[in-house]
Amino acid sequence: MKRAFYSALGFVGDSDVAADLAQEAFIRAYSNFDSFDDSKKFFTWYYKILRNLSLNRIRDDERKGFLSLSENETDNSNAAVDFEADEEKRNLELALMKLEASDREIIVLKEFENYSYEEIADLLDMPVGSVMSKLYYSRKKLSKIFLKIYE
Repeated sequence: MKRAFYSALGFVGDSDVAADLAQEAFIRAYSNFDSFDDSKKFFTWYYKILRNLSLNRIRDDERKGFLSLSENETDNSNAAVDFEADEEKRNLELALMKLEASDREIIVLKEFENYSYEEIADLLDMPVGSVMSKLYYSRKKLSKIFLKIYE
């Protein structure tokens, strides 16, 4: 469930919505388990359900005129948090949320969830070379957005 939560969080940037999406995806996976192909990995199949739910949520939110940005969650146990590091983290989250969902997805899978190129290719059902190319261009887009924040 933790892995699913962080995957959804990478899409929507809101922890409450991510938890709801991960739970809904598990419910749908359970309800449709008879269509699961035993020769495939469960998480790959489940991830496609979660991905579709997340993209639908983003689309619906955009139609309604709002997109959830990351919550600024604070760690009350450490009052002496370095302000610059915290600001950089918020700016990175903001930049990520400004990316298109497909760009954000591939960056989150590689950089935050540490999937290999082969695993990402399997999850997204695309060739490894396409994953590498998409990741390269998504990183460039993220870099441009991130640098604009500091201008």
